[in-house]
Amino acid sequence: MKNALIITLISLLTTSCGNGTIESVETLIAEGNLEAIKLKKQEITAKQKELTAELRLLDSVIKIKDSNSKLALVTTIKTEEKQFNHYLDLQGNVMTKQNVLIYPEMAGTLLRVYVKEGQNVRKGQLLATIDDGGMSSQLEQLKTQAALAKTTFERQKRLWEQKIGSEIQYLQAETNYQAVMNSVKQGESQLAKSNIRAPFSGIIDNVIQEQGTVVSPASGQAVFRIVNLSEMYIEVDVPESYINGVTVGKEVKIYFPVLGDSITSAVRQTGNFINPTNRSFRVEIAVPNKNNTIKPNLTARVQINDYSNNAAILIPQSLISENAEGEQYVYIATEVDSNNMAVAKKQVIRTGLTQGDYVEVLSGIATEVQVIMEGARNVRENQKVKIIQ
Repeated sequence: MKNALIITLISLLTTSCGNGTIESVETLIAEGNLEAIKLKKQEITAKQKELTAELRLLDSVIKIKDSNSKLALVTTIKTEEKQFNHYLDLQGNVMTKQNVLIYPEMAGTLLRVYVKEGQNVRKGQLLATIDDGGMSSQLEQLKTQAALAKTTFERQKRLWEQKIGSEIQYLQAETNYQAVMNSVKQGESQLAKSNIRAPFSGIIDNVIQEQGTVVSPASGQAVFRIVNLSEMYIEVDVPESYINGVTVGKEVKIYFPVLGDSITSAVRQTGNFINPTNRSFRVEIAVPNKNNTIKPNLTARVQINDYSNNAAILIPQSLISENAEGEQYVYIATEVDSNNMAVAKKQVIRTGLTQGDYVEVLSGIATEVQVIMEGARNVRENQKVKIIQ
């Protein structure tokens, strides 16, 4: 606007002077009359001073009338209630309680191995047999003796009920029968140790001993490793300060960097003991493993939801400044008119937890407040600003 007025005044000056002024100056120069030239210069200088004074007067009026000349241009964000979830970021390892080595319970030659590595087995399935060293034959003899002892006892019992024979004979038959049956049960228990069975359903991860190998409990050598990949979990140590926020059932986001995969789970168990070494408590998180791609000891990034607010006020962290007293504040736009003209006000706030680029405002700002974003670092208290879209 100012430049336009200057151009207009120059145009008026040119028009008022006309070509005659230019020609008269040229004529004076051509004539070479020094006194006339000096007089003409004084005349033009006086007109220049007069025009300069008028320009200054117009500038002062423009500054007063044009309120937009010094307005700071800003953008704003209107506060509103939003869902806010804070997550505690930790690292843990995938574990399973069903990852065991199976050892032989008796000494002998490994006669048969019925499974291969990678094979799925069910609980109780026969995995291998060990030479029993004639124990099965001994058991058959015991069963024969048990059958005879049973017959003798039953006959002696019928006679005793008919008051035939002595009581001592009846008691001896009963005792003998019970003793032989106990021997049979003991033999069956010992013979069962020659069969190696799956303690739970899972996958044979490793066949450690080959068929024909002599095995023994005393050797400390396992025969199989069996793993159940459907009962996986992650164990993490959570600082004690989060003991009220991390509870059973809280949502957990799990990311596996090696697999590039993410899943959602929940806290299934929290420890009841604070480790005095690192002031933390143990948390178990169930890990669904439908495709069996997750393996024990796999590293995982765990994000546990320890705080939620369905009606939180969130603002970008970059808008917050801090004064000499350590108070946090933002600038808000007040007295907004129909032309988006406003007044900047400093507002002290109290913040809570952060998540990503946003922070929760606990006090100082309500909903429907316009917080200054772009230009916030350049405004001052009570400064007039113009909000641009």
